[in-house]
Amino acid sequence: MHSVPGAKPSPADDRSTPARIRDAAIRCFAEAGVDRTPVRVVAEAAGVSPALVIHHFGSKDELRVACDRHVAALIRQQKSDSMQAGASLDPMTSLRSSRDGPPLLAYLARTLVDGSPHVSELLEELVSDAVAYMAEGEASGLLRPSDDPRGRAAVLLLWSMGALVLHEHAARLLGVDLLGEPEQLLGYVVPALEVMGQGVMTPDAYDRLSAAMRPDPAAASPNEARATTPGADPTDRATTPGADISQEA
Repeated sequence: MHSVPGAKPSPADDRSTPARIRDAAIRCFAEAGVDRTPVRVVAEAAGVSPALVIHHFGSKDELRVACDRHVAALIRQQKSDSMQAGASLDPMTSLRSSRDGPPLLAYLARTLVDGSPHVSELLEELVSDAVAYMAEGEASGLLRPSDDPRGRAAVLLLWSMGALVLHEHAARLLGVDLLGEPEQLLGYVVPALEVMGQGVMTPDAYDRLSAAMRPDPAAASPNEARATTPGADPTDRATTPGADISQEA
């Protein structure tokens, strides 16, 4: 297998020929999908010859892998920046920055459903990255600690990626284009912020249902632990200041 240039690329783009080809491929794959995009179309978009595409990447399949890795690297950096901001996070600035550069969300919406084995590899990388940057969010005070960091990261990723795949239905149900401009996303972002920041269940319902599903009945839930602390108010649930809504999109 040919080596893929920039296997773990930095979000900083030096605009080398491989970088221009890769970004052109992301745009082309986002528009028509990988299977329906010949190498010559990518080459034309990048302003190079098809032979040069093959020279740098070996095959269209390896070009797709390079695109996946670059998309994951950009998402990782954007999320890490948001998590490190903590309570000072500006949600709209975060959303606008996620729209800079190649069309990441449109690329994901197309490629996640194309049946390629590379989808599994990409999702594994995204989950591992999410575990790391959500730990940064815990450290900055943006997120609550989790008893199951990987499980939480995987569920949130499945929710957000599922929303991208169903983006046409989001337009119908909420009147927002998840692949569009940040300013028109409030119809999605505000309900998502409520779910992320305030939750849905009452604290008592959560404790009861969590206890019912817990393998070890002796293990106390976070709310139960607070309730047994002298002077603790069992209804005093921590909120998530400035929750990172870009996680949802």
